[in-house]
Amino acid sequence: MLLLCIYGPAASGKLTVARELGARTGFPVFHNHLVVDMLTPVFGFGSAPFVELREHVWLEVLLRAAEECLAGVVFTFTPERTVRCDFIGRLAETMQAAGAEVIFIELTCPEEELERRMENRSRFDYGKVHSLALYRSLRDSGAFDYPSIPNTRLTIDTSLTQPTEAAETIIKQFALPTV
Repeated sequence: MLLLCIYGPAASGKLTVARELGARTGFPVFHNHLVVDMLTPVFGFGSAPFVELREHVWLEVLLRAAEECLAGVVFTFTPERTVRCDFIGRLAETMQAAGAEVIFIELTCPEEELERRMENRSRFDYGKVHSLALYRSLRDSGAFDYPSIPNTRLTIDTSLTQPTEAAETIIKQFALPTV
């Protein structure tokens, strides 16, 4: 199995690019907010049970996909302070042990553009941060500070690249099959 991990800051276009990529490759998209939205009615965002369960579900779903011999999965996430620093290493080790190839793809975007996108209507879905004031408060408090992710194999600036172009770049870079 091929695990394409698309990560980047809030409003960088992760889900939009992932959907384009999924449509072209036939790979299912496992968007991180599916789990976030499942857990937050019961556990506060960032609480110990929330953090533990979110990472557990992420890993279990991806591991099961590998066990079921899916050709690939596109997984999106935002590195931020409630994602434990060892998660990326555990994700890579777990998936590689299951025979999956893990590819980290970073989406970047200038801060001014992130702020411009923050209150877009599409951000109201999946419990995403959609308030510019909240985003600025979280950013200024260090909520999005996270160690760099090793072995990132591709970085795309989404302020310069449309989602369709980003998906095509990923497909070409990694010689992915298309449907």
